[in-house]
Amino acid sequence: MNDKIIAVVRIVLSVMCVTSLFFPIVKWIANHVNALDYPNKRKVHKKPMPLLGGLMLFFGFLFGYMCFAPQSTQMLAILIAGFIVILTGMIDDIKPLKAKEKLIGQIIAALIVTFYGNILLNDITFFGFYFDFGILAYPLTIIFIVALMNCINFIDGLDGLACGISTIFFATIGVIAFIMHNIGSLEITITFIMLGACLGFLIFNFHPAKIFMGETGSMFLGFMIAVVCLMGFKAVTLTSLVVPMIILGIPILDTLFAIIRRLIHKKPIYIADKQHLHHQLLNKKFSQRTTVLIIYMVNILFSLASIFYILKDRKAGVMIYVVIMILIIWLVLTTDILTDKAKVHLTVPSALKKHAINKNSKDDKKKLKSSKK
Repeated sequence: MNDKIIAVVRIVLSVMCVTSLFFPIVKWIANHVNALDYPNKRKVHKKPMPLLGGLMLFFGFLFGYMCFAPQSTQMLAILIAGFIVILTGMIDDIKPLKAKEKLIGQIIAALIVTFYGNILLNDITFFGFYFDFGILAYPLTIIFIVALMNCINFIDGLDGLACGISTIFFATIGVIAFIMHNIGSLEITITFIMLGACLGFLIFNFHPAKIFMGETGSMFLGFMIAVVCLMGFKAVTLTSLVVPMIILGIPILDTLFAIIRRLIHKKPIYIADKQHLHHQLLNKKFSQRTTVLIIYMVNILFSLASIFYILKDRKAGVMIYVVIMILIIWLVLTTDILTDKAKVHLTVPSALKKHAINKNSKDDKKKLKSSKK
């Protein structure tokens, strides 16, 4: 066990160091090609920030692959698809693409992993029920990969938020691997490589950030998370697809709330707004750093729930679920994450009162005119 711990520490630390060394190079590239994120009403930062930070993550991943990951068809498929994701993100960071154009790049990457890498969501066990997807496994796998890429993309709104959540995800999968005594598998090796890459990037991305990951990074992280989920589930490392879904509770909930909110307001799902979870906490006068740390803590609760799921500790799991449910209910009731509370508070009596005030003002104007005559 000590040898395995030393091997894991070596992977994480070496990849972290290499990833961080690429910071000045990637920052220079971003400034040179004008891949900058300029501030606007929807964004929190106050000055132009270099994008393309996802290149740091990708270079760290490549280093980890060359040094620690075994060569295989699956690994080759992940590398090719990952490069397509990075290329799509880079183009979008330099000159923003339309949502449909970006979706094409995401689907191509998912197709390569699904058909060439044969990484599939064949079946699932959910609350005691078994489902074999058969031929539907192919479209469902593609949807799953694309959905997770966009989940991480949606949550990427504050310094260190998306990268921190991804770090918690990979760290939790690593803990589960130790519990399951499965350290040497490909998906776990990838997990520790990505953990190192995330930590190396987070040094420069946590508030106050010196660089943003951009679409390049958020899509790549979502892609790698999806790959680890699928490979871990297929190899029975994660025992159930429920486990990674619990760990990703925050980005999944934020994405669901965004979709529901935009449907309620009759807006396209892909149109960005300023009502995500982190925006709601900022509206409650929390600082950027505090907001991110609060979301980290809630995400750690989700991670603990998944670990207790693996350990089959029902009592501890139920307690954590109760706390999470209370937090979710509080969030929905006290913020505008689903609906605009200001509009809801305009009740019938207040509306009538407003109408009466307008009517009285009109009557006063008529009296004034008649007195002048």
